[in-house]
This record gives sequence, structure tokens and C-alpha cells, in this order.
Amino acid sequence: MLVWSFTGRVVTWLVAALLIGLIFLAPLVVILLSSLAAQWGGVLPNGLTLEHYGQAVSGASGEAVSASLVTGFVASAVALLCGTWAAVALRAQGERAQRLLGWLFFIPSAVPSVSVGLGLLVAFSQRPVQLNGTLAIVLIAHFVLISAFTFGNVSAGLARLSPDFEFVASSLGARPFYRLRRVTLPLIGPYLVAAFGLSFALSMGELGATLMVYPPGWVTLPVAIFSLTDRGDIFSGAALTIVLATATLILLLGLERVAKALGSQ
Repeated sequence: MLVWSFTGRVVTWLVAALLIGLIFLAPLVVILLSSLAAQWGGVLPNGLTLEHYGQAVSGASGEAVSASLVTGFVASAVALLCGTWAAVALRAQGERAQRLLGWLFFIPSAVPSVSVGLGLLVAFSQRPVQLNGTLAIVLIAHFVLISAFTFGNVSAGLARLSPDFEFVASSLGARPFYRLRRVTLPLIGPYLVAAFGLSFALSMGELGATLMVYPPGWVTLPVAIFSLTDRGDIFSGAALTIVLATATLILLLGLERVAKALGSQ
């Protein structure tokens, strides 16, 4: 509802600022202060230190950072490949087939991630395909959970793409694979980058399924944060949370610049 009076607008902005501050900013400020706190006995920390960040980038915590980055990149790349393949293939089908098969892609995202992890753990804990305790089952869990969002982003890009470009390329003798590689995919380049960025962000923050299937030697950042806070080490967990948020934000900002560059060409 539009607010026309000056007083009403001021009140609306104040209420919005209060809600944003309490819901979004306050938790982030508390996490940041916790990551820097030497001790916390009152309203504010009694002292500040960078010791927790030193621990976050070394030892087991440092290995968790690299594990999350590798898992996110690999799972997102495979999800982008498969999601793009499926979206392009379904585009050639009828509307009914597109809707039905599209729903199948979103089924894993409609159930709790813990259920996905439990299903994979039961399915791959015995022969002939025994993946329990391996990195592969972690990558599969992340792929299952993020592939729907990749498929959705690429499908949205294809839906906005005018078929005239492809018709012109076909009339000039372009073969289907050449048309896909040189016309279709470049035109939806920003959507591909956005799909990868969203998949990577979701993978970096995934906890439920990973907690069910991760092997002892491959602990991701969310699992490490959960383990630290569960043991009562709140300050180290907060430092790892800031590292996780910073790494994800830097990559997303970089991908946003790439998407803008592709969109301006």
C-alpha cells in the first residue's frame, strides 16, 4: 500500500529500518563481534583478538575451507552442465512434457535435505555401489540438492530467448550443435553464470545432507561450524562463519561482474 503523507512515509521508513536492523543486521553484527571477542562477559566483548581467524585458516578449520570450496565448485559445475543439458533438451519437447519433467527436477528441493542425505546413505551403503565414507557421496548429495535451481535458472533464460536468433542461424546453414554452441549458449550466458553462482552459494551453506554422509577426512565449513558450536566453542564457530560468508560473497560479486560483462556484449 502506498503511503502519501510525509509523516506516514517517515514512520514506514523507521519501522522498516528497525525490522531490517533487528532481523538482518543485528545477527551479523553479533557474529562479527563474537569472531573477534577474546572474552564476552557483558553487553559487548571485553577484548578483541584475531586469534580465532588464525585458527580458522589453519589446521582442521583450514582444511574445511578448502573442502567446502572444492565441493562447491565441483558440484556446481556438474549441476550447471546437467541442468543446462536438461533445460535445452526439454525445450524441444511439448509443453506438457516440459512441465512434468521439470517437476521431477524440483522434487529433491521439496523435501528436507536431511532426508536426501539419509536416502543416499541407505542407497549407497552396500554393494554393488558402495559409496559410504567417500567424497563421491558428498558431491552427489550437493548435486542432488542444487541441480533443480540450476535447471530453473537456465530454463528461465531459454524462455526469455527469442527463437528468431536460432531461426536465422538455421537458415544460414548452422548445424544444431554449432547453433547451440555459438548462438544459444552465448545469449543465455548471464543466466548460466547466475545459475552457477546460486548453486555455489547453496552448496557452500549446505549442512543437513552433508552432516549425514560426510567422511571423517572431508569436513565442510557448515559441518565444522556446527561441530565447534555444538562443543561450546562459539568464538571459533563465529570466525568460521565470517570466513564462509566472505568467501561466498567474493565469488558471487566476481560472478556478477562476469554476468554483466556477458550481458553487455
